[in-house]
Amino acid sequence: MPEAEGAVTGRVRFALYPARAVRFNGRVNYPLARVNRRRFLRLGLLTAAVAGWGRFAGLPAARAVEPFRRPGRCRLKLSLAAYSFRDRFNAANPARRLSLPEFLDYCADHGCDAAELTSYYFPKTVTPALLNDLKRHAHLRGLALSGTAVGNNFALPDGPERDAQIALVKTWVDHAAALGAPHVRVFAGEARGPDRAAAKRRCIRALEECGAYAGQRGVWLGLENHGGIVADVAELLDILRAVQSPWVGVNLDTGNFYSDADPYAEMSRLAPYAVNVQLKVAINRPGRPKQPTDLDRVIAVLREANYQGYVALEFEETDPEQHVPVWLARMREAFARVNAS
Repeated sequence: MPEAEGAVTGRVRFALYPARAVRFNGRVNYPLARVNRRRFLRLGLLTAAVAGWGRFAGLPAARAVEPFRRPGRCRLKLSLAAYSFRDRFNAANPARRLSLPEFLDYCADHGCDAAELTSYYFPKTVTPALLNDLKRHAHLRGLALSGTAVGNNFALPDGPERDAQIALVKTWVDHAAALGAPHVRVFAGEARGPDRAAAKRRCIRALEECGAYAGQRGVWLGLENHGGIVADVAELLDILRAVQSPWVGVNLDTGNFYSDADPYAEMSRLAPYAVNVQLKVAINRPGRPKQPTDLDRVIAVLREANYQGYVALEFEETDPEQHVPVWLARMREAFARVNAS
């Protein structure tokens, strides 16, 4: 026979405000006592207070960002960031200026799997028609759109300026969803004033708010190691691990490291959290000359983390017309060996 309706069976040893135990169908049952509206509200507030206290008392946060455990093998897909041709997108001479459809053609002609359309090179007013045209153009050229990137600051003090930064990220989440792009690169930002701890808390709140919004649209947010309040890898990981969102990870930039530590060791700390990778051809560290990127070591880091996804070349040096094709060819050949192994 079915158990008594509205009862908590003897398998549960406690209940809030239990009534006198009764026996039904040979088992001990505890029908729940009626709770009036005022008592119900008090219970809800008490539960919320306990949950909040647990988080700030150092207890594990529910659904906090953790390293991704991917089944299968490492697979690397080649993308190219539009930022690589920033001078062409911003060229004063119309004959030299590069358009987004032309950039998509360039990616297809050079054997890329995808293209990263940096937000900086879109017109001020982004229409649904433009997004649909780019999506159509990419599909006809056999390209995926691996993501986009915004230049935000989540560390700003509370107020209209910070609200505008959050709105900007949400807008580009919508644009990414319309494009069919799975990822938006975001920054933590620079603190204003000496209170870095407060800036980090504001960043965490913004990532949680935008992460919740992005999850509804099926889009990842990738927090980049980009200086500011995340100049130290440990600080970035502290922020990331405090964020409660299954749609927030790391945008691993292989060129941005600011400490004296081995940059490849620093990459290894970030790679398990990566949802996108941007490959630089040189590593920049303050007070040191640029260090050429060792592509084999970067790939070894990604294989160790079992990363599976896009690696976008983000070329920041001079003369991209000459050097980008060379690097794309190197990456394509190296990725083919990884994917075949």
